Amino acid sequence: MLRWVVTFLVVAIIAAIFGFSGIAAGAASIAKILFFIFLVLFVISLIFGGIKGFKK
Repeated sequence: MLRWVVTFLVVAIIAAIFGFSGIAAGAASIAKILFFIFLVLFVISLIFGGIKGFKK
């Protein structure tokens, strides 16, 4: 999922360079949403991984 974030971020940067502000804003917002989803899933996996390791 982090790869998708980087992909949309690169698309947003390239679109911003060429002046496509609508596409750049859309790609940047998608990248931001995907990043936060990735962050939440990462924290959840850390919590459940810690709980599973703690029970042993």
